[in-house]
Amino acid sequence: MKFPYGISDFYKVRTGEYVYVDRTDRIALVEEAGDQLIFLRPRRFGKSLWLSTLENYYDVAKAGEFVQLFGDLAIGRNPTPRHNSYFILRWDFSLISAQGGIAEIGQALHNHINMTIKNFGLRYQAWLNAPLEPHPTDGIASFQALLGLVRQTPYRLYLLIDEYDNFANEVLMSHAVEGADRYKALLYGEGLLKTVFKAVKGAGSGMGLDRAFTTGVAPIVLSDLSSGYNVAEDLSLLPDYYDLCGFHEAEVAALLEQVGQTCDLSPARITEALALLRTFYNGYRFGMRATALIYNPTLTLYFLKALQRECEAPRELLDSNLAMDRGKIAYIAALPHGAPVLAAILNPDTPPTIARLAQRFGVEDVLTQVKDETFMVSLLYYFGVLTLERITEEGKLVFRIPNLVARKLYVEQLRDRLLPEFGERAAMRAAVEAVYYHGDLQPLCDFIETRYFRVLDNRDYRWANELTVKMAFLTLLFDDLFYITDSEPALERSYADMTALSPKVATLIVRPDMRKYTLQDALLEFKYIPLSDLGLTGEAVKATSREELASRPLVAAALAEATRKAADYRATLQAVYGAKLRLHTFAIVALGFDRLVWRKL
Repeated sequence: MKFPYGISDFYKVRTGEYVYVDRTDRIALVEEAGDQLIFLRPRRFGKSLWLSTLENYYDVAKAGEFVQLFGDLAIGRNPTPRHNSYFILRWDFSLISAQGGIAEIGQALHNHINMTIKNFGLRYQAWLNAPLEPHPTDGIASFQALLGLVRQTPYRLYLLIDEYDNFANEVLMSHAVEGADRYKALLYGEGLLKTVFKAVKGAGSGMGLDRAFTTGVAPIVLSDLSSGYNVAEDLSLLPDYYDLCGFHEAEVAALLEQVGQTCDLSPARITEALALLRTFYNGYRFGMRATALIYNPTLTLYFLKALQRECEAPRELLDSNLAMDRGKIAYIAALPHGAPVLAAILNPDTPPTIARLAQRFGVEDVLTQVKDETFMVSLLYYFGVLTLERITEEGKLVFRIPNLVARKLYVEQLRDRLLPEFGERAAMRAAVEAVYYHGDLQPLCDFIETRYFRVLDNRDYRWANELTVKMAFLTLLFDDLFYITDSEPALERSYADMTALSPKVATLIVRPDMRKYTLQDALLEFKYIPLSDLGLTGEAVKATSREELASRPLVAAALAEATRKAADYRATLQAVYGAKLRLHTFAIVALGFDRLVWRKL
C-alpha cells in the first residue's frame, strides 16, 4: 500500500494509486448546503485534500479525466450535474508570509492573488475570449479583471480558499501587543484582508462567482471580518460533516490489518498497534450530535507508513510537522489567566465546562474577556487540543484533552513555564530516569520537594488536593517516547476493564513497542493532607524527618489508605497486562506543598 502522508493533491493520490478513504459522498451535500461555505478544522486534518477533491471534481478542464479520478468512488457512481462545469481559482493563505509590517504583508497577499490569477489565465486560455492581464501590484483589481472575462463565457467561477486565517493568526500570535496591533490593521476598518473578502462577497452577486468554499482553523478572523464576509455558511459543527476530515476507527483498523498482513504481524501485535493509535491519535468529536470519535488523519498516516516500512511502530509518535501547534498553546498560556487554565485542563477532576461553544468571537474577546472561560475553551477546541466529551443533564458542554499527542503539548508548555532553567531541566531528567530505569522514586520526590513545590505554591497553580500532586508528578514523568503516561481517560478508552482506576492514581506504562528496553512500569496513588489538618507550619514540617512524619496518626492513616488502593489498582493492571508488566507501585502522601511521604509496595 502507498500511504499519502503529507500529500494533499487529490489528483496525485488517485493517479498515483495511493490509499484513499472515500468522502466524496459529501460533495452532493455540500452543493445543497449553500453557495458560499466555510469549514473549520485543526491543522493537518485533511482540509487541503478536501479542497483538492472539489477542485478536481468541478474543474471544466478535467472533464475528460472524470471516470479515472472518480469512477469507482461514491460520487462517481452517482455524480451531480454540476461536475466539471466550473473554472477553479484557488488561494492558499498559508503561503503568505506574516513577517514584516502591514505594507509588506499586504504586498505578499496581493502577490499571491496575482500569481494564482496569472496561472488561471494560462490554464483556461482556451475557454477565455481574451488574454487575462493581471494588475502588476493590485490583486483585487486582477480579481475583478478575471471576473470580467468569466462573465463572457458560459461558465462561472468556483473559488477555493485554503487556510483563510493562517497568516492573520500568525500575525496575532507573533507578539502580544505588536501582533494584536498589526492584526487589527489587517482586519478592522478597511483593512486589507477585509477588503479581499468584501470583493469575494461582491463577486457572488451576479459578477461571475457562483460558489466559494473556505477552510480555516478558528472563527476569530471570520468574526473580525464582520460585514466584510457575512454571507458564508459554517458547516463545521453540522452532523453531516463531522467526519468530512479524519478517519473512523473501523477505517483505521482495516488499514492496519492490511499492514499487518504485509509485515506478518500476529493478531496480538495488531491489537497492540491499534491500542497505541487509539491512545495517541483518536478522540476528536466535532459537533454536538457526533457520537463516533475521529482519528487525526495526518498522524494516523504517519504511523501506518512508518509501521509498514519498519514493521514496528515509529519511535516518535508526534509528527514533527505538528510542532508549530506548540506555538498556539504558548500563545494561550501567555494570555491573562491563560497558564492556570492550561494547568487546570490537565486535572481530570475539573474538566472545562461551558454553556455554549463560541462560534463567532474576535480578537478583542480573546484578549479582554479571557476571564470568561468560554472563549479560552472554544479557542482550544478549534485548535484541536480540546474536544467535546459530553453534554450534561443541565445542557452544559464538557471538554477534555482528546489524546496523548494533545496532552503532550499541554505538559510541555506547563513544564517550560514552571522549569525554565536548563539546570533544573537536567536535574529533573536525572530524577525521572531513576523511575524509568530502576523504579526508584527517591530522587524524584527530593526534586519535587526542593524545586517543584516551590513553584506550585502559588495561587495561579494551586489546587490543594491529590490531583494537584498528581499533576506535579505527571508533568515531570510524561514521556511519550517510551510511555503511555497517566492517562486514566486514555486507558479507559483502550481497556474497558480499566474503568475502576481513580483520577487520584497515575500510571506509567511502557509502550508495547518499547518493552525490548529495560524500562520499568509504575503506578502511583496519591493522598493530600493540608498543613492545617496536621497542625504544623511549613517550616516545622520541613524540619521533621520523613520517618517521624510517617508515624503521625493522620499521615499513617492516609498512607495506609493509599497503600490499600494502590494494591487494588495493581491487581487491575496485572490482569490487563499480565507477565510482561515490570510494575513498581507507590503510595504517596503530600503534606501541603512542602513534604512527601511515600511507600513502595
